[in-house]
Amino acid sequence: MKRVCFSKTALVSLLLVLSLFVMSCEKKGGSSAANYPSGNLDFVAPAGAGGGWDLTIRTVAKVLGDTKIVNVPMPVRNAPGAGGAVHLATLQAKKDDVRTITVYSPPILFFNLNGTSQYGFRDTKPLARLIADYAAFVVKADSPYKTINDVMAALKRDPKSVKIGGTSAVGSMDHVQFLIIAQADGVQNLDQIDYVAFDDDGTTQLLGGHIDLFSTSLADVMGLVESGDLRCLAQTADRRIGTGVKGDIPTCIESGINATFINWRGLFGAPEMPDYAVDYWRDALKRLHETPEWQAVCEQYGWDDIYLDAPEFEQFLEKTEEEYIGVMRAIGMLAK
Repeated sequence: MKRVCFSKTALVSLLLVLSLFVMSCEKKGGSSAANYPSGNLDFVAPAGAGGGWDLTIRTVAKVLGDTKIVNVPMPVRNAPGAGGAVHLATLQAKKDDVRTITVYSPPILFFNLNGTSQYGFRDTKPLARLIADYAAFVVKADSPYKTINDVMAALKRDPKSVKIGGTSAVGSMDHVQFLIIAQADGVQNLDQIDYVAFDDDGTTQLLGGHIDLFSTSLADVMGLVESGDLRCLAQTADRRIGTGVKGDIPTCIESGINATFINWRGLFGAPEMPDYAVDYWRDALKRLHETPEWQAVCEQYGWDDIYLDAPEFEQFLEKTEEEYIGVMRAIGMLAK
């Protein structure tokens, strides 16, 4: 038998080619249209543990696994930074990746519009809109403001008379969701309204008298509303939601302010994710949405199921971006 000899250079070259091939397979999950998905997936909450993004994607992974819709490991990791903008920038180095699945919500629109990031939802692959929470405007139990109309009347007299607080940055969700309602009620000089952003729990700042009104997520403050420590003046759904104390909270529309705000959450893939992977996740997330297990967790966490498949989700994102542009321009925060 004739022996085949490799020079050291040829052997190194061969090993390099094999290494690149393995890395390519790992990047794509060792996958093709026939065997996708295989190996571990990479589920990412682009914020710290314990927040809405973290809870959403961990719940998605759990239900997908429990129902056997997805049969490979779905470990979840946190990748915080700049309200989700850091992870979105990192995602640009993973074009055509099929392992990374990320959760986002309105900030993916805000941080592009306000210049925090050069990237936005068009630099991802939207897969499905899943759930909604709604904005809530809460005050201390002994606040002189009894209704959302009282707040708006005060702002019309003097835009600096009410100090608003939130845990998102100026020009991001907690700030803009309040301004959308104020603008709809005819409040002028939106850029003069005092908004204070806190890194920590805004309810502490409200109870301590450092702000007059806390603009936040309804789900995040329901415990203190039910206990009577806070009073919710209004929420931003198009109807009353929930039962008990939650069901007693009026909508902004009921208060004569014709505006809503949806804190939607959806899943996104990497930019240029291959069609076979996109099709897989569109099917998987549709099936997830239809399971009784998913409906049960939505009820548990007070989420509205507002599922949209990828094409309709993209249309929703484009339409919603247009709506936000007007408010961002009014407060001088529009970067483009």
